[in-house]
Amino acid sequence: MRIVLATNNSHKIREIKEILSDLPIDFLTLSDFSGFPKVEETGKSFEENAILKAVAICQYTGLPSVADDSGLEVEALNGAPGVLSSRFAGARCSFKDNNEKLLKLLAEVPWKKRKAKFVCVAALAKDEKNIVTVRGEVQGIISFEEKGENGFGYDPLFLIPSLNKTLAELPLKEKNKISHRAQAFAKVKKLILKGFFI
Repeated sequence: MRIVLATNNSHKIREIKEILSDLPIDFLTLSDFSGFPKVEETGKSFEENAILKAVAICQYTGLPSVADDSGLEVEALNGAPGVLSSRFAGARCSFKDNNEKLLKLLAEVPWKKRKAKFVCVAALAKDEKNIVTVRGEVQGIISFEEKGENGFGYDPLFLIPSLNKTLAELPLKEKNKISHRAQAFAKVKKLILKGFFI
């Protein structure tokens, strides 16, 4: 079976392939196709954006696809950055830009009020009518400074209290046991094994 991972994000591709590595599936990425459409993330929720991407790539490639939309929701910022997580500091911002903006906004916020959660919604599209979504979440706290060299995005700031480490301080295998993406794609795996794409 061939399934297209509807993302250009090499970090996501690496994590997803690791989580689903024991499935007998040939996972293709957008680099395997030419001229694929750029899907505008115009949805107001992670679910809407994931569905937009999965359906568009499924239609373009003629193959079943899986897309995810993920983001950070910070309690003290009323759930921001949310669906704008990847472009929190502007249209062409870097991970560093986003983290610096987040730290600046939370500069006066005490430890007890820095609660946050990472959300990942994965959409599986068999075709444009057969679509299902699953969600994964992980709770944490936004640290006062970046720590760790692994991961990407907000990982260096997202502290897991029970481990007293940020996601960026964890090896990929350990992160892939507890992260929001790990939880969502564990559900994706179950759906695939139950024959959703057959």
